[in-house]
Amino acid sequence: MNDNLWILDLSNNSLSGTINITFSIGNQLHIIKLDGNELQGKVPPSLINCKYLEHLDLGNNELNDTFPKWLGELPDLQILKLRSNKFYGPIRTDNLFSQIRVIDLSSNGFSGELPVTLFQNFQAMKTIAENSGTREYVADNLFFIYTNSLIVTTKGLDHELHQVLTTQIIIDLSRNRFEGHIPSIIGDLVGLRTLNLSHNLLEGHIPASLQNLFELESLDLSSNKISGQIPPQLASLTFLAVLNLSHNHLVGCIPKGKQFDTFENTSYQGNDGLRGLPLSKHCGGDDRVPQAITPSELDQEEEEDSPMISWQAVLMGYGCGLVIGLSVIYIMLSTQYPTWFSRLVVQLEHIITTRMKRHEKRY
Repeated sequence: MNDNLWILDLSNNSLSGTINITFSIGNQLHIIKLDGNELQGKVPPSLINCKYLEHLDLGNNELNDTFPKWLGELPDLQILKLRSNKFYGPIRTDNLFSQIRVIDLSSNGFSGELPVTLFQNFQAMKTIAENSGTREYVADNLFFIYTNSLIVTTKGLDHELHQVLTTQIIIDLSRNRFEGHIPSIIGDLVGLRTLNLSHNLLEGHIPASLQNLFELESLDLSSNKISGQIPPQLASLTFLAVLNLSHNHLVGCIPKGKQFDTFENTSYQGNDGLRGLPLSKHCGGDDRVPQAITPSELDQEEEEDSPMISWQAVLMGYGCGLVIGLSVIYIMLSTQYPTWFSRLVVQLEHIITTRMKRHEKRY
């Protein structure tokens, strides 16, 4: 391969077989895009020779490999896309990937817990770029000879970015088999614009540290097993335009205010324990949904609302008790079985006395 080549773009063709390109030492490649083909096998180890590489896209192929952590040794790598392949296994890294701004590992077979060390190493994501008034792009030195586009997924739809700003910081680990908790250390990536961890096996709570992601525009944690409440601190994320927490095990009240007042039902559906707007289950004393009143409760309310009827019932109770008492005494004196009648008397007296006390307490 020509050592003076800066861009290798063979995307969206019908290439098949393995990637049999050998990248020589000292090459000048800044962008390699082989996405949208039918390439198989493993990621070629000779990519480690591409010391100037800024953008690597191997997405939408049939590559079958573990996570190529050694790519983290490339000092200028800012975009890594391995989406829609057959990568598998846990992600283990060392002190690498310090310049990464976009990492898309979605729609693979990665498993295990989310790699805390990987997030720790994303140094470029831990700063917010100062607004200098000028736009800076990934591979900016090639801006006049090549359009460095990028496909990102938001709301389940793919969108093309014709140029990739250095402020466009994205993590997409969706549609894998990651499990365990969401690491709170993600809250340190204050430059993050898009975070997609949907369609995994994640459990535990949403970390309140996500409130530190002041630049966050899109958050998708849908289709996991996340429980607990939505941290009210997330209402402080004023740039949050897309939120999807659907199909989890969340409970409690949905935070109010700012961006949370703009999200629709689809952001929360599939969480039976959630309440509050925009859902039909409301929060608060005055907003609670009225419950059906049983006939016995209705009768009790009518008795409480009608003192005349209640006092009549009291007088009737006294009269009935007097008649029943005299009748029982007569039967006991005129029969030979006073024992079981005496038990009956005790029970009747208890019933009558209990009813009298209820009416006396009420009025």
